[in-house]
Amino acid sequence: MGYSSFGGFDGIMFSIMPLFMAVIFFIVIGMIILTAVRGAKEWKSNNESPVLTVEAVIVTKRVDVHHFHNDAGPDNIGHTSTSTTYYATFEVPSGDRMEFRVGSREYGMLVEGDAGKLTFQGTRYQGFERIKD
Repeated sequence: MGYSSFGGFDGIMFSIMPLFMAVIFFIVIGMIILTAVRGAKEWKSNNESPVLTVEAVIVTKRVDVHHFHNDAGPDNIGHTSTSTTYYATFEVPSGDRMEFRVGSREYGMLVEGDAGKLTFQGTRYQGFERIKD
């Protein structure tokens, strides 16, 4: 009896792999579509929200850093990149806290404990004007 690479288990693998790859493809496409729909809904909701200005105190700041490393390609050089996202949390007189994504320059100007006027629209940070003592 000769060895056949297309018999038995190998034959099943050849018939299952295209189906497996199609399922993975549709899962990835579905996730991309879902992310886009969620982003569009948030964008629309923010646009429909009023721009509010309230008294607030900066209670904390944080940074979220992501590192990306791509393995060496044909040039045998690995590539690394970093993405940094800045956040500030504000507390209003009612005691409620709101966290907003802020730009790097704004992040550097915000100081924990500072009081002022926070302006925002939905989940969009618009600015913070410090009240000078």
